[in-house]
Amino acid sequence: MDNFIVSARKYRPDSFHTVVGQAAITNTLKNAIKNNHLAQAFLFCGPRGVGKTTCARILAKTINCENLSENIEACNKCKSCVTFNESSSFNVHELDAASNNSVDDIRSLVEQVRIPPQYGKYKVYIIDEVHMLSSQAFNAFLKTLEEPPTYAKFILATTEKHKIIPTILSRCQIFDFKRITIEDIAKHLAFVAESETITADSDALHIIAQKADGALRDALSMFDQIVSFAGDNVSYNSVIENLNVLDYEYYFKITDFIYENNISDTLLLVNEIFDKGFDGHHFINGLSEHIRNLLVCKDTATIKLLEVGASIKDKYKDQSQKCPQSLLINLLEISNKADYQYKSISNKRFFVELALLQMCSLSQNPPSDSVEKSAPLIQTKPIINTVVTEKTETYSKPQVATPVVTAAPVNKVVSESSTAGKSMPNAFNTISIKKSAVPSEEIKEIAEVQEQIIESTEYFDQRQLEAAWKSFSEKYSHDNPSFHSTLNKRKPLLENNFVISFGIDNKIEEDDFNLKRYEIQAFLRNELKNGKIELQSSYATGDTLTTKPFTANEKYQVMNDKNPNIGKLREQLDLEIDL
Repeated sequence: MDNFIVSARKYRPDSFHTVVGQAAITNTLKNAIKNNHLAQAFLFCGPRGVGKTTCARILAKTINCENLSENIEACNKCKSCVTFNESSSFNVHELDAASNNSVDDIRSLVEQVRIPPQYGKYKVYIIDEVHMLSSQAFNAFLKTLEEPPTYAKFILATTEKHKIIPTILSRCQIFDFKRITIEDIAKHLAFVAESETITADSDALHIIAQKADGALRDALSMFDQIVSFAGDNVSYNSVIENLNVLDYEYYFKITDFIYENNISDTLLLVNEIFDKGFDGHHFINGLSEHIRNLLVCKDTATIKLLEVGASIKDKYKDQSQKCPQSLLINLLEISNKADYQYKSISNKRFFVELALLQMCSLSQNPPSDSVEKSAPLIQTKPIINTVVTEKTETYSKPQVATPVVTAAPVNKVVSESSTAGKSMPNAFNTISIKKSAVPSEEIKEIAEVQEQIIESTEYFDQRQLEAAWKSFSEKYSHDNPSFHSTLNKRKPLLENNFVISFGIDNKIEEDDFNLKRYEIQAFLRNELKNGKIELQSSYATGDTLTTKPFTANEKYQVMNDKNPNIGKLREQLDLEIDL
């Protein structure tokens, strides 16, 4: 049986023009060879699998070639090229710094540098994973790296440039290798498949390229794995099954369900995804990428940013035309919040389902064959119902309970939320998902009570307002001391047309106040017998501002004003303010 050679080695580039995705670097190196402007030391840095060591070997072979072609490529026929291809060249030395990182190893290398080449122009030393060298080894290498013999060239390769000391960096010509694009990897995989007489779908190769994350070596390794699984026919289904990738079709289906406000089918599809063993975080990230791709397809100028196969690109175009841009932006915001909150949630599955239900609530296109699906689980614009909990003979002062955010409106709408004009709800704030439990026979009584309140417009002054305000705030003195403190921090102000304004200091107080706004307003209308009362809030300014939330930079400035030594200490320790 013949020994199998993996594709990453079998199809490893052996000349500059066969290097994939690094044209800027290879052209620079070829021009340096052509103009005889070779530096004494090079540093190749970049992520794994992008061609650093490969380019180092090609450069070492090319500069020693005796018969360079017109486009500065090695001939592969001279003695130097033949010995290099057979791995028997005495002019090229490779050192793995991961296992040879001591000062003694570098001293041994420095001793070898003193010996000139037996044939050829240069002796080339390739040091891979150079960041693994110890600090003593770096220091022992400095002098030789800065002033080597004219025949010595050093090529250092690393994935972590930041770990190399600045004195080494300053002695090298630095080349930053970029991640290889999905399109370039897919083209190279197609070339390998054709060379091996393997039939491969374009969409399948794009999936492999995306999974490789810019590393060509990883892509070739996955390609070999799938060929072992599927044989000579690499299909889209075999790739997603072998690499544990969630099929695009799931994202297209779930986006359609969200657009149709189809909650039941959405939950069933998510259940199927979880049953297949996919992680919820993986699904959320994939859905975010899918929505981003739909936004990209909304404009012909940005379609080129879509890195998928041709058939899948057509599906993206069709679905993007159906979904409004505002809906896609709101969906993307919910998925983004779900992404960074996912790790802190204990019930992961419920969290993913809640995020999808909130996405469904944004759509205004329910299925026509289902009446119940027409009412979203979480309203984009909450409707407030004031519920009377106690019947009385007279309706001069009815008792008003806390407003409830309901899924569907009742016959009588008392007042709308001040946030009704917003196009999107705050996705992950506390939301009550309750349906109104008011019996149909009581709805008429509630409406009559509210009409009596609205018709009453008794006059009241600032003193009466403050007394009623204090009476309401006492309700929260034990249950919610923080909100009680907010209400008593400053006085409400009576303005024209029975408008009551109240000053708040920060966003936290604003959120708390907005949750109780309609309860306060209903209480004041009943207590002061005036249905025209309107309650407003605004940020306190000027002398009325009692507290102010400081940013990290503002805290530092205040402390530095009180004690200048803090600033000096920060400068000495070279500290940065944590924003």
